[in-house]
Amino acid sequence: MKRTMICLIVLLMTATTVAVQPAPRTMRIDYYHTGNVSTEMFSLDQVVLEPLPWPGNPGRPVDDTNLGKYLFEVRDRATNNLLYSRGFASIYGEWETTDEAKMMNRTFGESLRFPAPDKAAQIILKKRDAQNAFREVWTFTLDPKDIFIRTANPPQSGPVIEIEKNGDPSSKLDFLLLADGYTAAERDKFEKDARRLAAVFFDTEPFKSRRRDINVWALFTASSESGISRPSGGIHRRSAIGSTYDAFGSERYILTFENKMFRDIASWAPYDVVEILINSSTYGGGGIFNLYGAVAADSLWASYVFVHEFGHHLAGLADEYYTSDVAYNSPAEKIEPWEPNATALLDKTALKWGSLVSDGTPIPTPWNKEEFEKHSRELQERRRQLRKEGRPEAEIDALFKQEREREQKMFGEERFAGQVGAFEGANYEAKGYFRPQVNCIMFSRTNYFCRVCQSAIERVLDLYSHR
Repeated sequence: MKRTMICLIVLLMTATTVAVQPAPRTMRIDYYHTGNVSTEMFSLDQVVLEPLPWPGNPGRPVDDTNLGKYLFEVRDRATNNLLYSRGFASIYGEWETTDEAKMMNRTFGESLRFPAPDKAAQIILKKRDAQNAFREVWTFTLDPKDIFIRTANPPQSGPVIEIEKNGDPSSKLDFLLLADGYTAAERDKFEKDARRLAAVFFDTEPFKSRRRDINVWALFTASSESGISRPSGGIHRRSAIGSTYDAFGSERYILTFENKMFRDIASWAPYDVVEILINSSTYGGGGIFNLYGAVAADSLWASYVFVHEFGHHLAGLADEYYTSDVAYNSPAEKIEPWEPNATALLDKTALKWGSLVSDGTPIPTPWNKEEFEKHSRELQERRRQLRKEGRPEAEIDALFKQEREREQKMFGEERFAGQVGAFEGANYEAKGYFRPQVNCIMFSRTNYFCRVCQSAIERVLDLYSHR
């Protein structure tokens, strides 16, 4: 009996010791990504220890989702054991598919974040090849005792705002909302915008059902003037995070190219994923897998854009629409996309979402494609004309409302409405790429994800949350 009691005490002491072990610090590697359509290179900028502990799930350090155009690994230098990995996409990865990349080189700042190792580690960056396999493109040795690792904290703009906390950051997906284009006098407006959009987020499946697995934080940084840059309208701002419309020449596409500025501001809050709220009523947004999302918070369509862009950012979902103008060029040869909600259907018997297809659903799946394309292209032409004439945003909104009403009616009457299949038209292409259902928030301005997109999101949520 005495020996049993001693064993129990030892076990309890061991469990307590394990439970209170502090999380490692968050380490960040900032690097430069340079190249053109045919060549690319990488160079180290700096290694940073961020102010806060690592917020990630210690039980799932290795990414097994097979998502992303790129993947990085952190391996123990002595044993080659894999310590951490994550797939991601990047601004460079999008830019290299544009016409500009055929004519010139450009450089973009990027970052890798991971729990700080206590021993020498090998950092390995990989990129997908033409066969969709990850191949090493850059590697270097990281010495955590290097005297040049930056440990000085960046300026802190303000306290973290708790929008909704459901547990310790290490056991939840930590979703951070940042402010851009809000002045100091507009701090309360930012918090109201953050709470409003968080409510929309939690009203959307699967986030509604998985609410207890998610924390939402907000962090305010004041800009010197309201709004962000919009070069097509002659507007240039030095906003807090540097966000701008007209990324890659697309008037509605919002990105920030100020990577270190963005990372330093975000480093004061626990985060796995980020969305930047833009203080603007002009339609726009952007989202890149494992980088960030962005949304014009005052746009009539902010609720839709906020959730749509988060789908890109969190789960690597592809755009399913294909009649809007984009800056990207079509690939010379269609290969199977890595995104979970688009397929080139190269092998009908190996459809990536085949388990969700009901018996009797034809593959490819017929839908009223020609009628949709006719009306959609007419609307896009009217939109371009309104923008050219500098018409008020309300006229653009009215056009979008008309489009949404027509599409919802049309999609609801489809023979295979609500069914999972393979509907041609996706990934910015009218031919050769297919989406899972006739409608989804990744395809039109609706308010729901299709079943395949929901499944993909749930898988990534599992990567970040203890259940």
